[in-house]
Amino acid sequence: MTDDPPVERTLCETVEAIASGNATAASELEHCIERIEARNPALNCVLRIERPRATSQAEAADLALSAGRPPGLLHGVPLAHKDMYYREGEVSSCGSQIRRDWRAPITATTLARLDAAGAVDVAALHMAEFALGPTGHNAHYGPCRNAWHQDHISGGSSSGSAVAVAAGLVCGSLGSDTGGSVRLPACINGIVGMKPTYGRVSRYGTMGISFSVDTPGPLARNARDCARLMSVIAGHDASDPHSSTLPVSDYENACARGIEGLRIGVARNYFPAHVTPEVRDLMEASLAALEGLGAKVVEVTLPDPDHLTEIGRAVIYAEATAMHERHLREQWQDYSPQVRVRAASGVAIPAMSYVQALHLRPQLLRRFVTEVLGRCDVLHAPTLAIPVPTITETDVGSGAAMWEVIAKLVHCTGPINYLGLPALATPAGFTASGLPAGFQLIGRPFDEARLLQVAGAYESVTDWTRRRPAIALQA
Repeated sequence: MTDDPPVERTLCETVEAIASGNATAASELEHCIERIEARNPALNCVLRIERPRATSQAEAADLALSAGRPPGLLHGVPLAHKDMYYREGEVSSCGSQIRRDWRAPITATTLARLDAAGAVDVAALHMAEFALGPTGHNAHYGPCRNAWHQDHISGGSSSGSAVAVAAGLVCGSLGSDTGGSVRLPACINGIVGMKPTYGRVSRYGTMGISFSVDTPGPLARNARDCARLMSVIAGHDASDPHSSTLPVSDYENACARGIEGLRIGVARNYFPAHVTPEVRDLMEASLAALEGLGAKVVEVTLPDPDHLTEIGRAVIYAEATAMHERHLREQWQDYSPQVRVRAASGVAIPAMSYVQALHLRPQLLRRFVTEVLGRCDVLHAPTLAIPVPTITETDVGSGAAMWEVIAKLVHCTGPINYLGLPALATPAGFTASGLPAGFQLIGRPFDEARLLQVAGAYESVTDWTRRRPAIALQA
C-alpha cells in the first residue's frame, strides 16, 4: 500500500514506503508538519513542533539510504511524544507551569532507541499536568480535544499522544500508564495502546509520578505498528535499576498468528459493574468475534479488584507526593487546583499503609496470576465502562466530584497498574454518539506478545482500526 497518501499509511507502511524509495523521510516530515499546522488548532494536541531537530533527523535518514545502509525498523517515520520524555538540552514542560521552560539534563533511553532505529521526532505533545489526570483537561494549556468529536474528552494523561495518532498527525507516539493513561486515551480516540509489564521498558529520562508503578508505552493505529514500537523500546537498560533482563519477544510476528484454542477470560464478577448497556453490547460482540476465530471464552473470578485499586492508589499517591514535595512547598501556587490536590494526596496516607501495600504486591500478583491468568491465556475487559463524556461534563474542579469522575474513568484500568501486568487497549466499535469504545487484553507478566497476537487476530476480522475520524481525512 505504499502508493497511499501519507495520511492513510500506517507506521509500518510508512517505513516500507521510505525504504523502497516511494517516499522520503524529508517529504514525510513536511506532510506531517503541514497536517499539524492545519489540524492542531481544532485539537490542541501538539505543544511544540521541533522542526530543526526533526529536519536533521529526516535528512540523516535519507542520506543513510542513499549511501546504501540498511534501513532501521523506524526509518524516517514521523513520531511525536508526550511532553515528559526528556531530550538533553531541550524543554520538557510535563504539561505544567512549573516546568514550562525547564530543560532536560539527560535523554530518555526510549528516545535514544527510537533515534537509533531511524525515527524522526517531530513534536512535543499535550498531556495532563504532571500526568495527573484521566480526562485531557489542562488548566495551563487548555483541554486536548477528542479526534472524533472535539467537544468530547481526549482521555489522559497521554492525551496528545492518542489524539495526534488518531487524527493522522503522526504515525505513532509514546505515552505513559500509571492508572490507565495509555489505555484510556487510546480507547477514547479509537487506536491501539499498550501498557507493558512494569520493567519491560526503561523509565530512564522520563518524568515520574510513581516510581514503582509508572510504565512507558506506545500508541499507534493498529497492533502491528504498536508491536514495531515495542520491538524498539523494550529491553534491559542499565540506567534503570527496575528494568528487566528477560529477553524481548518477537512482537511483530506475534500479530500474524492465529488464536485457535486460546482461552479468553471474562470476569463477570467485576467488569459488568458500572458498564453501560451499549458498551456491554460492544464487549459481547468483540468476544463473539474472538470465538469465531477459534478462541474459547471462559469465565473467571477476580480477587477483589476494588481492593487492588484502593491499595494501588495508596502507592501511587504516596510516591507522587514524595516526588512533588519541594514544588508543593515552594511553588504550590503554580499548580492548577485539581492537580495540587492530587499531588498532595499522599500526605494523608500513613507510612504503614504505604509499606504494607508494597509488601502485599508480590503476594497479590501471584494470586492473580494463579487464580485468574492460570485459567485463561488473556483476560478481556472493557477499557472504559461508559460512553466518552464531554469536556464540559468532566470539568468538575477539585472537589468531591473530581474523585467521582476519576473513579468512573479508571474503573476498569486501575486494578492492573498496581500489579504491574501488561495490558493492551484496542478499538471495538462506536457508541450511539459516534465516539469509539474498546476492550483491553490483560496478560501474564512479560507476555505482551500474546496480547498483540489476540489483537492482531481481532483486527483481521474487524475494521475498527481502519476507521478514521473526519479531521484525519481533511485536506
